[in-house]
Amino acid sequence: MIDQALLDILVCPETKTPVALADAALVDAVNQAIAGGGLRNKGGETVTEPIGGGLVREDGKLLYPIRDDIPVMLVEEAIVLPLSAGDAGAA
Repeated sequence: MIDQALLDILVCPETKTPVALADAALVDAVNQAIAGGGLRNKGGETVTEPIGGGLVREDGKLLYPIRDDIPVMLVEEAIVLPLSAGDAGAA
């Protein structure tokens, strides 16, 4: 999905710390929360579009979505982790 050379140079734009690919279980949990309609990004907007993957900040607090194989490295588009029970909808 993401070239390793690109992944090696990407960092969180907020903290400048490394990011890593999210595992499938986390991507599934995020997409379930999106489908439930209660997930908001760091900018406060409701997330309505499922993600194809994600990049997790080194401290595990933010996930930057990957859409159409392109990482969206904007702080306000990041999803705060861990997902709370309210974010996961019915899951």
